[in-house]
Amino acid sequence: MKTTVRQMILALAAVTMAPAFAAESAPLEHTMVQRGNVQIEVTSQGKGPLIVILPSLGRSGRDYDGVAARLAEDGFRVLRPEPRGVGKSRGPMENLSVHDFAADVAAVVEQAHQGPAVVVGHAWGNFPARQLAADRPELVKGVVLAAASAGKVPPGSTEKPIGPEMRKAIDGAGDPSLSEAQRLEYLRIAFFAPGNDPRVWLNGWHEETHHAEGHARNTTLVDDYFAAGTAPILDLQGEHDAVAPRRFSQVLKNMLGDRVTVVVIPNAGHAMAPEQPVAMGDAIATFARRLYGMR
Repeated sequence: MKTTVRQMILALAAVTMAPAFAAESAPLEHTMVQRGNVQIEVTSQGKGPLIVILPSLGRSGRDYDGVAARLAEDGFRVLRPEPRGVGKSRGPMENLSVHDFAADVAAVVEQAHQGPAVVVGHAWGNFPARQLAADRPELVKGVVLAAASAGKVPPGSTEKPIGPEMRKAIDGAGDPSLSEAQRLEYLRIAFFAPGNDPRVWLNGWHEETHHAEGHARNTTLVDDYFAAGTAPILDLQGEHDAVAPRRFSQVLKNMLGDRVTVVVIPNAGHAMAPEQPVAMGDAIATFARRLYGMR
């Protein structure tokens, strides 16, 4: 009898708690932003100061569902613009520069009528995040570079920021012509910390966007975006990031000085968001609260 009563109490508690939990989850809204012949789909949620999240190479802003929900619960309005070629985002895809992708984000921030924003650029997304801060500083409160290659190496080093073998793994992870086994191996090499499951990123790759963003990275001068204008920077690093490895972990800090705050996320690789969404969200929130003067 005691067991039965206890089970009934737990069941009643679960029912009465469910609506409260659901009410805490900020609903998703989808809007379109037009900029000339470019259309950008934006997922938004939450209320409060503005945070904009830009995704990794060839991937969607939906990779950050967990991070965005955490930030919305912390009192922020979170916008996730999809890059051209993802979802309903459309526009020319040939001969683009990082400036072009940054201009798409600028249109999103302007239409929100709530800027300046804290702009989070994850992996490849760090390039347009920094470029936006350089090109349109009035729209940017601060920049979070999550699992970001700095684009430069320490003085005296002969290495490239990302070597050819790592570039092969990055590009191969989303190559649909390769076997699942080979792609999983590339995901383990480039994106995920040891012991973390790479299967969550087997899908969700957008080949045309990947190529357009890769071209933009290769043809835009690093110095165009490197310093992120004069914005405060959170350099959010994965403990086991093979693409932005520990030996390069102080490049931004050493070159840009006190504008840069370095935070390391344990048990995270280059993917970071699917590996440690809570830690990633909490680090972004702490940085944003400081910039916005929130308690």
